Amino acid sequence: MRKIKTALLAYGGSGKLFHAPFFEVHEGYELLGAYERSKKLIQQDYPEVTSFDSLEAVLESDAELVVVNTPIDTHFEFTKKVLEAGKNALVEKAFTTTSEEAEELHKLAKEKKLKLCVYQNRRYDSDFKTVKKVLDEDYLGEIVEAEIRFERYNPELSPKAWKENGNPGASILMDLGSHIIDQALTLFGYPEKVFADIRRTRENTQIDDYFDILLYYSDKRVRLKSSYFVKEPTPAYVFHGKKGSFLKHRGDVQEDELKLGKVPNRENWGTEPEEKTGLLVYNDRVVHFPTFQGNYLNFCDDLYDAIVNDKKVPVTAKQAYHTMKVIEAAKDSSEKEEVISLD
Repeated sequence: MRKIKTALLAYGGSGKLFHAPFFEVHEGYELLGAYERSKKLIQQDYPEVTSFDSLEAVLESDAELVVVNTPIDTHFEFTKKVLEAGKNALVEKAFTTTSEEAEELHKLAKEKKLKLCVYQNRRYDSDFKTVKKVLDEDYLGEIVEAEIRFERYNPELSPKAWKENGNPGASILMDLGSHIIDQALTLFGYPEKVFADIRRTRENTQIDDYFDILLYYSDKRVRLKSSYFVKEPTPAYVFHGKKGSFLKHRGDVQEDELKLGKVPNRENWGTEPEEKTGLLVYNDRVVHFPTFQGNYLNFCDDLYDAIVNDKKVPVTAKQAYHTMKVIEAAKDSSEKEEVISLD
């Protein structure tokens, strides 16, 4: 099996948790190493790989795929350099800080005939895969309204300066928001209009840490919410259709298992506890709908197929461009206190 030589542009939280473990165990990839600016940590976990001293060293290596998992406000600059060096790119969410940047990178990748993919791993969460199955099987009929939440209790400011210094990529909307906007667009397509309320709720914060977004479709409304002051979360997915309803708490365990140092596998990885099972109400029945297994290795499978067999990447730059357009409309709406029409 051909192996895709892969390098990371950072080995912080995302590199250590969400990228290196999967590229290391997946039979289709060879983890070459990571660019580490100050702390040299990757060789503690993977002694055989390289700790690159510069971006140029990564670009001059024989890496075929480079993961741009640096702070969001650097994504455009670094991804452009990766593509110009003739390498495929996997870019962390949020893809860029503007839709114009997203469009430019999309065009560059097409010109270079390279694969450009955005790491929306939450499409491969157990809870989202279960929700999508419920909708695909038409248990609920035509959806009238839906709500997706991604909330935490995290009142303290992050010690990581780039997350709190007010740079263009720092906000809950760019972070958690990019995930659930992507999920909404995956399920329902591009909305017609957007209305949003974006706020700062933590003391001394320089970034937005709360949002409430309403997406307007011709036949439904979809609400997206996030906050750092949710001590007791409500269901993360609430869907009401003309035939029934489905409620599901956020229950994917992959991030927690990775933090415990567990190694991903294809057997029992990403299996939710039974108490997180979603509630499906339809045809006068109330049932606990079985939860699908989540596994980010499946993202790696799809990306491998795209690079080796020239298939479509699992999350395209065009899809990420649409997410950026919604983010920009939400900011505009909150500032003007009005509904914003999308192209």
